[in-house]
Amino acid sequence: MNIIRNEKLIKRNQRIAQIATFGSLIIFAATFIISYRYPDQMFLWLSALTIGFLISQIGIFFTNRFGPKTRADLKLDLALKGLDKKYTLYHYSSPVRHLLLGPAGLWILLPYFQGGTITYSKGRYKQKGGNFYMKIFAQESLGRPELELSSEVDVLEKYFKKKAPEFEIPPINTLLAFTNPKAEVDISEQDSPPAVALPAAKLKDFFRKTAKSDSLSMEKVKQIQDLFTE
Repeated sequence: MNIIRNEKLIKRNQRIAQIATFGSLIIFAATFIISYRYPDQMFLWLSALTIGFLISQIGIFFTNRFGPKTRADLKLDLALKGLDKKYTLYHYSSPVRHLLLGPAGLWILLPYFQGGTITYSKGRYKQKGGNFYMKIFAQESLGRPELELSSEVDVLEKYFKKKAPEFEIPPINTLLAFTNPKAEVDISEQDSPPAVALPAAKLKDFFRKTAKSDSLSMEKVKQIQDLFTE
């Protein structure tokens, strides 16, 4: 499998995570000192506390995506290791964040490190279980994957239409990849989810089976690759 990765963007975002995390700690420490020495200056230390919290959330956001333990691109690399050279995995180097292109088709991958049991009902993905503390303070709640899916597809479609208006766009598939080893997916096709949802351990076999039943020609694959490298 070929992997094309935007290393410059990754390093930049890792730096943002570090600066925001340490910066928020410094602000929290300063807030404690201010509140202790000047208890009557409530507006001052509450303002500092709010700023520190906002900066900490920026640090958490980038750490969750680019930190050494939760880095999404490396998790996907590991899960898909073993696919042949007909596949190309794009990380932050295509119109969307993570994209797999090959005989199995064109797939937008949305990785999630959330744990617990993932279900789908009444038009929404839901997370049962998982670490309550991490959900509240570390942005590890599942959020709205269905909205992210729609946004990513729109971005890719607009790219193709702008780059090559005459190009016949192949089906754009979407997949939620749960990379946390403690994550379980309990979704049946009868629930009619908008995207495939799988634990990382099942990704490779899924794409191999898909390529056998619904293959994208290598000529089409090459055409799409050329659009991304222009």
